[in-house]
Amino acid sequence: MVTKNNEELVKRIARLVRQNKELEEQLKVLQKKIGRLTEDNEQLKADREKLISSGTVEGKVSAREERPLKFEMATVLLSDIHTDSILSEGGDSASVMDELDEIIYEFDRIALKYKVEKIKTIGDSFMCAGGIPVKNITNPVDVVMAALEMRTFLSDFESAKRPDGKKLWKFKVGIHTGPVTASVTGKKKISYDIKGDTVNSASRLEKISEKGQILISVMTYELVKEFFECEYFGKLPVKYKGDLQVYRVKGLKEEFSAGGRGTVPNDAFRIKFGLIRFTDIQEIVLDKLERELPGHLYYHNVKHTVDVVTEVELIGLAEGCSDEEILILKTAALFHDTGHTVDYDEHEFHGTLIAREMLPDYDYTPGEIDLVCSLIMSTRLPPKPSSLLEEIICDSDLDYLGRSDFIPVSNSLFEELKARNKMGSLNEWNKLQVKFISGHQYFTRTARRLREVNKQQQIKRIQSLIS
Repeated sequence: MVTKNNEELVKRIARLVRQNKELEEQLKVLQKKIGRLTEDNEQLKADREKLISSGTVEGKVSAREERPLKFEMATVLLSDIHTDSILSEGGDSASVMDELDEIIYEFDRIALKYKVEKIKTIGDSFMCAGGIPVKNITNPVDVVMAALEMRTFLSDFESAKRPDGKKLWKFKVGIHTGPVTASVTGKKKISYDIKGDTVNSASRLEKISEKGQILISVMTYELVKEFFECEYFGKLPVKYKGDLQVYRVKGLKEEFSAGGRGTVPNDAFRIKFGLIRFTDIQEIVLDKLERELPGHLYYHNVKHTVDVVTEVELIGLAEGCSDEEILILKTAALFHDTGHTVDYDEHEFHGTLIAREMLPDYDYTPGEIDLVCSLIMSTRLPPKPSSLLEEIICDSDLDYLGRSDFIPVSNSLFEELKARNKMGSLNEWNKLQVKFISGHQYFTRTARRLREVNKQQQIKRIQSLIS
C-alpha cells in the first residue's frame, strides 16, 4: 500500500525529472548558440586577416569593430534581480524564467522612459547608464529615478503575482557617477559596452547592497541630494583611492513627491528638474546658432542670445517671478532669435516653430510651450507687452540701450542692417538711434532702476557723434 508520504515523494521526483529535462533542453539551445557564435567569430577573424593582407583595411575600422568613445560624466546602474526559487524544492524553473523575462522587459521600458541606455543583461544582472550616448547634465537624477521606479514596479509585480505576501525576488542596486569608456558595436542596431572605474564602483556598490536597497556613491549623492531623501550608509574601501562614502536612497523628498510613496515626481520636481535640464537645451540651441546663423548677423548672434537669457533671469528674480516663470522666461529668451536660421524678417514666428518642435522632448507642457511662443512673439518691434513676463523679455531684449557697451553693440547692429541693405550711412543710423531711444521706455521697475539713467546718457553720446 502506497502511503501519503510516498505519494509526495513520487510527485517530487517527477517534478525534478521534468525540471531536469527543461534544463537539458535549455542547455542544448545555449550550446547551439555558442557554436554559432564561435563559427561567426572564426569567420570574422579569417575575413579580417584577408583584408589586412590585401591592404584594404589598413587605417580603417570595420563596421563590426568596436569604436571607443569617452564620456566624462555618466551614471552607471547595476542591479541584481535574484531568486532562490529554482533551487528550492517546489521551484518551477520555467515559470520563474518567465517572470524574470517580464521583469527585464519592464526594466527596459523604464530605462527608455528616463532616456537611460541599457548596456546589457547577464543572467539576473541588469546594467544601464545615463549620459550615454547623448551627453547630458541630468543623468544622475535620471538614473536614480529609474532605480526607484524599478523597485516600485517589482514590489507591485510581486503583490499582484502572490497575494499571500510571499516575496520571490530579491532586488538590489548600486549606482556611481564618473567617466567611462564606451565601445560601440553594430551597424543597423547600435549597442554599447562600457568599462572603467565607474563601472567597477557601481558593481561593488551593488554587491554590498541588501534586498530592496538603492546604494549610491558620494559622487552621485552630491548631484542628486537636492531631490532625494538619502541617508549615510557607510564607507567602501577602494584600492589606491581610499574610502568611498556610500548613501542609501529612500525616495523623493516630500516636497517633490506625489502620492506619498516617494517615487512619483510632482510638478515642483518637474520645474526644478527643468531648470537644471535647461543647461542641456541651451547647449543644443547655442550650437545650432553657431552652425546655422548667417555670417552677416553681427548683432543677432550667440552673444546676444546669451545676454538675453542672463538678463531675463536677473530681472525675473528681482520682479519676484516663480521658478516656473523663470524657466519659461529663460526658454523663450533662448529660442527668441533661433528663427534667424530660417528667415530674417519673420524670425520670431520661425523661432516659435523651432521651440514647438524641440520642447515636447524635454517635458514642457502644451500650456508652457504656448506661453514660451507668446513671449517670443512679444519681442517684435515696437514692443507692446501685455503681461509682466512679456515686459521682462522685452526689457531684456533691449537691455543694451542702457549698458556701458551701448556704442559698440549699436554699431554691430548697424553693420548687420547695412549688410542686408537696410541702412545707409552711420550718420543716418545715429539719427535713427536717437529717435528710437528717445521714444523708448523700459517697462519693469527693475530695468528702469538699472538702465534708465544710462539710457539718457546714451542719447547725449550719440548726439555728439552726429555730424
